[in-house]
Amino acid sequence: MAPARMMEKSPQSGEDRTGGAVTDADRRRLRWRCRRGLLENDLVLQRFLVRYGDRLDRLRLDALNELLALGDNELWDLVAGRCEPREDRHFEIVGWLRAC
Repeated sequence: MAPARMMEKSPQSGEDRTGGAVTDADRRRLRWRCRRGLLENDLVLQRFLVRYGDRLDRLRLDALNELLALGDNELWDLVAGRCEPREDRHFEIVGWLRAC
């Protein structure tokens, strides 16, 4: 029997964030947020969207958005393997980014 997911709330809106569907508007915002000043990040993130964009649910999207809030150098250090994610929820996304 699979463990039940705990209900998570978005701090901004209070809406349920338990892995629901990602909307087209979410995908458009994400594509815009993936444009970075550091070319290496930009290239990896564009490949990421092609390979893994369809696998994103609400929880993964939230984790990715948290990573995108990092500065370019800090994000690149994660992608390049110079450091490891501090939060457990980021490990899967960072692994996908490293595969790109």
